[in-house]
Amino acid sequence: MTRLGVHDKATRELIGEVHVAQREDASRAIAAAREAFDGWRAVPVVERARVLFRYADALERRREELALSVSRENGKTLADARGEVRRGIEAVEFACGMPSLMMGDALPDIARGIDSVSMRYPLGVCVGITPFNFPAMIPLWMFPIAIAAGNTFVLKPSPQTPLTSELLLAVAAECGFPKGVVGIVHGGPETAEALIEHPDVAAVSFVGSSQAAKMVQERAVRAHKRVQALGGAKNYLIVMPDAVNATTCEAVIAAAFGGAGQRCLAGSVVVAVDPAGDALAPMLVEAASQLRLGAGTDDGTQMGPVVSDEALARINGYVARAVTSGATLCHPERSGARSAERSRRTTADGLGGAFASPVIFDRVDPHSELARDEIFGPVLAIVRAASLDEAIDVANGSRYGNASSIFTRDGGSARTFASRIDVGMVGINIGVAAPMAFFPFGGVKDSIFGDLRCHGKDAVAFYTQQRVTITRWPF
Repeated sequence: MTRLGVHDKATRELIGEVHVAQREDASRAIAAAREAFDGWRAVPVVERARVLFRYADALERRREELALSVSRENGKTLADARGEVRRGIEAVEFACGMPSLMMGDALPDIARGIDSVSMRYPLGVCVGITPFNFPAMIPLWMFPIAIAAGNTFVLKPSPQTPLTSELLLAVAAECGFPKGVVGIVHGGPETAEALIEHPDVAAVSFVGSSQAAKMVQERAVRAHKRVQALGGAKNYLIVMPDAVNATTCEAVIAAAFGGAGQRCLAGSVVVAVDPAGDALAPMLVEAASQLRLGAGTDDGTQMGPVVSDEALARINGYVARAVTSGATLCHPERSGARSAERSRRTTADGLGGAFASPVIFDRVDPHSELARDEIFGPVLAIVRAASLDEAIDVANGSRYGNASSIFTRDGGSARTFASRIDVGMVGINIGVAAPMAFFPFGGVKDSIFGDLRCHGKDAVAFYTQQRVTITRWPF
């Protein structure tokens, strides 16, 4: 039996272990879910919702325990972790409304003597494959909505952050979820492939990189399964000259460096519309220089480590190449690729985690890899633009389309931006344009592979199938 050790990301202390599933383990989990499906789908939706109400209450009572688990195995600050848990519980609260959300449509006399009714039914066994960066929230985007709709579910969390998912399912068991309704398996790509390709799996939900999301979609579609696969992002924050102030600076810093930049909604490019950049850049540098790195569980920590040494090496590589290519490094104020890389290796107060200091580049070429690639770390690029039209063109030139925000006091600029920006989630004076669970979450272009997004009514549509009954009684 292969065991996977899980370490505190700030200290590298071993905090738990999980069993790595083999293909037969994945098959057993799916078989248990398939066996439970017929009984669970027959439970009235109102009764299923009552189980979810109990679950939401239990998560609420244990939210601090969940936040601590997230902080330790992911590295993010407790404040970020608490916010993540809160958003996850909101998704459960949304799922509690399934008696209304699953309602169908009816139209009597659609033709002479003929009535039509459309009703929603569950799909069967659903699978969720989740990333490391939100180990509580993203699983809660998936399985509560799926099971409230009458499906059963098998979760495969990231091998980098599996312990929070174990806790989520332990709480579910305490709330009376029947055996097999929701299960968990651990592992890497081979385990994911076994779940995706299994003939008894009806639908696959995935969040990860665009490259992986595209492969998941292709595998699932070949196997004739429903799939939603959310991929990567490069989120642009447009700052107009009338919005250069402390509030905007604070929002940009939080968007760029919150979670050590390891968010699919991280604001990693600021497009400053002239003359905003001249005043904004030094404000951002000053704010970044004040961020305190440390263990996420420590009071006063404002940014924790990145998830692994491999992630740190990848981030360092981007920074070094940008410096070598002549990009203007504003923070830290070093010169030369070697000295910039040394500054990124500094640990916080002697801790052993993979800590990456905030980095800011100014006057970045919008066509460079610094402005185009998803770095997934605390690196902020400032691009200068002569007008709002040019700024929107810069943002729309990205192959990604997850989210984008504008900071302005002008309603006309905001309206133009909202109508022309090619993303799935738009922020107006909002640094992280993350919708609450009652609205769909997802992007366009290479940020999503599939038609339906996570949570909101899209999730209800994804986890159910419509069946239309046409009736005539001629006798």
